[in-house]
Amino acid sequence: MNWKEQYKSFLWILGFFLFAYFMPLDSENFRNAIINAFELTKWYAQEHVLLCLVPAFFIAGVIAVFIGQASIVKYFGAKAKKWKAYLIASISGTILAVCSCTVLPLFSSIHKKGAGLGPAIAFLYSGPAINILAIILTARILGIELGIARVIGAVSFSIIIGLLMAFIFRKEEKEKEDNQLTMPDIEEARPFWQTAIHFFILVAILVFVNWGKPVNDTNSFWYHIYANKWFITSLFGIAFALSMIFIIKVKKVYVILGALGVVLSALLFYDNPTIPFLVGVIATTIALTFSEDEPNQWLGETWGFTKQIMPLLGAGVLIAGFLLGSANGNGGIIPKNWIYTLVGGNSLFSNFFASLTGAFMYFATLTEIPILQGLINNGMGKGPALALLLAGPALSLPNMLVIKSVIGIKKTVTYVSLVVIMATISGLIYGSLF
Repeated sequence: MNWKEQYKSFLWILGFFLFAYFMPLDSENFRNAIINAFELTKWYAQEHVLLCLVPAFFIAGVIAVFIGQASIVKYFGAKAKKWKAYLIASISGTILAVCSCTVLPLFSSIHKKGAGLGPAIAFLYSGPAINILAIILTARILGIELGIARVIGAVSFSIIIGLLMAFIFRKEEKEKEDNQLTMPDIEEARPFWQTAIHFFILVAILVFVNWGKPVNDTNSFWYHIYANKWFITSLFGIAFALSMIFIIKVKKVYVILGALGVVLSALLFYDNPTIPFLVGVIATTIALTFSEDEPNQWLGETWGFTKQIMPLLGAGVLIAGFLLGSANGNGGIIPKNWIYTLVGGNSLFSNFFASLTGAFMYFATLTEIPILQGLINNGMGKGPALALLLAGPALSLPNMLVIKSVIGIKKTVTYVSLVVIMATISGLIYGSLF
């Protein structure tokens, strides 16, 4: 009998029993925290699962099936030039306007395909951190100094943290690199430019369908994109249907029937564009289900990432909501006034606390700006504000749980620690200068 496993099970049961036994249901703060946990989960399901995560899972499936291991190794693995690998990984956030959870399937996919730990981590950080619209809004709403500091910090963080992770775990990476260097170059089943077009179409759909509304700015270029985002998405939807036929080689009848379903639902529910989008997802799933070879494998990989990531995200969002509150501003079990008190000034503690709190909170794309504006108005220091901006969007409790399942607990703890420490130092420096 494996006593270690038995004791582990016993401790889980004991922990749940003690929690249930001493659950303070008479406390209004505790009851509100439970409600806020489910409010955050509901909000996350409504706002992010269908429009953010579902396209991200399909994109991860494309990487896993249609982009060969040789291509990943060429750009992110041992055969890649280091400067090129880190440069591509570090600027990916300007293309992918994703949150800390949406980037996870993409990170998992490139890591599984053979990307080096350093470039993969640089990509993981930069995806949610270097969002061009978020940086512009940061400069516009919170000040040009904070906007410039954010972009400098985010780009440098992704590269430095990636390099540090590769150095710390260099022994493990050496064996992986040696295997890749002896790997023969395998010719791709289709021209890479075709795969790139299909990948770009899916990324464009992900970006535009989640394009956020600029705050108090109805005349800007960014607002006009927001106002027309569903029209732009529909154009890429047409391109996606053509790509399914001519690049992925799905039977025309499946694609045409699915496209007709999307058009019909758009006519019936023209005031709710999410429904045609959902119909498109269902039609794509059915078409891939009844296809063979690579198209069917694409669906299989997409489902594999979904099974791996979604349960952990769900649990993480529930816990984050319980501890820190819902997306509408209601607090969790940790009182808000504690946070306001602890992030004032520019001390080492206030910067560290802002970094650590930001790392565990969940920020949807762009939501960190109004949250931070409220904190600053309540006395938050400039240094802690930058620290939270550099740690918060790139990390969250749900994000950590999934990263652990991909690279293990030791590497996850190291990665999170590096982000928190670097954000703390950056906050201290910025706070002392401004």
